Amino acid sequence: MILVFGASGQVARELGALGGVTCLSRADVDLEYPLNCAEAIAVHAPRAVINAAAYTNVDGAETDEARARLINADAPEAMAQACADLGIPFVSISTDYVFDGAGVVPWDTNAMTAPINAYGRSKLAGEKAIAQVGGTWAILRTSWVVSAHGNNFVKTMLRLGAERDALNIVADQIGGLTHARDIANACHVIAEQLIKDPSKSGVFHFAGTPDASWADVAREVFKQAGLTCAVTDIASDQYPTPAARPLNSRLDGRKIAHVFGIERPDWRNSITTILEDLT
Repeated sequence: MILVFGASGQVARELGALGGVTCLSRADVDLEYPLNCAEAIAVHAPRAVINAAAYTNVDGAETDEARARLINADAPEAMAQACADLGIPFVSISTDYVFDGAGVVPWDTNAMTAPINAYGRSKLAGEKAIAQVGGTWAILRTSWVVSAHGNNFVKTMLRLGAERDALNIVADQIGGLTHARDIANACHVIAEQLIKDPSKSGVFHFAGTPDASWADVAREVFKQAGLTCAVTDIASDQYPTPAARPLNSRLDGRKIAHVFGIERPDWRNSITTILEDLT
């Protein structure tokens, strides 16, 4: 059995659909009490652990950084230590927000990290803690998560596109939209391979292809959904938010393809899947 934290999240809901997986919700284990995470792992004695739980309110983290760090760094550290003590793999999901978004070159896994918001700082702290604990582990950085569940950009565009004739959408942030189902499958593959070969431990990047802007994604959503809403490209500074967002969220996926055989999925197909799941 593989144990998953974050049952209500987009990725964990997809993991829950896979066989041999047990998902724990906040009601089962509150990540604000990291030692409870370690205790849950000891009680369940799984083959591997996947951490799909996180404090994901990017803007909220600007005024609640201590809580974001508790959930995104302290809890994963406790999980990693429990897994290391048991000699089992630990897979934790991280984010493109650990980078500052400079340039246009896709971020390599060894690129210098420099988060520009509190959420990114909390996730990077978690990465460092996991790596320092050691054992058998993998950090999977991903971006722009969407699915038929929860709140995400695709579902928001479907709602707004049906309500309005035109929208202004940010076009200078570039990255890879990624279906939660693809992330779940990637995490599962990584966990299973780490069980057999702990030497594959490390940091990996995984995101949908081709790299595109939020405006590009919105247009594709409207096209596939048959909505006539027009999209006007705007710059990030025309849509101010409490937390700064990186402009360059491109992730280089060559390492995960080489080590685990996991290729970048086409996010346009992901939109098709989400529309099918919502009907």
